[in-house]
Amino acid sequence: MVTRRVYDLSNATARAMLVAAGLIDVGWAVPLKYAEGYIRLWWSVASLVLLAALVVLLGRALAVLPLASPTPLGLGSARSGSS
Repeated sequence: MVTRRVYDLSNATARAMLVAAGLIDVGWAVPLKYAEGYIRLWWSVASLVLLAALVVLLGRALAVLPLASPTPLGLGSARSGSS
């Protein structure tokens, strides 16, 4: 079975997108905290925009990289940001 790449990205670009997604994952918690249950408009908008960026970056990185590659990077960035 031949796998077809959906996006024409190099592995280095996909890994950079994965690192950026990890940083956005950590940074997403800040507006989420200040949104106070999504009742404060601009913090809620910032939270949803960062969440959308996170999903797009992860999706594009996973289209190029094998599924086992993002797991250690994602878990590492989430741990470092939460401590």
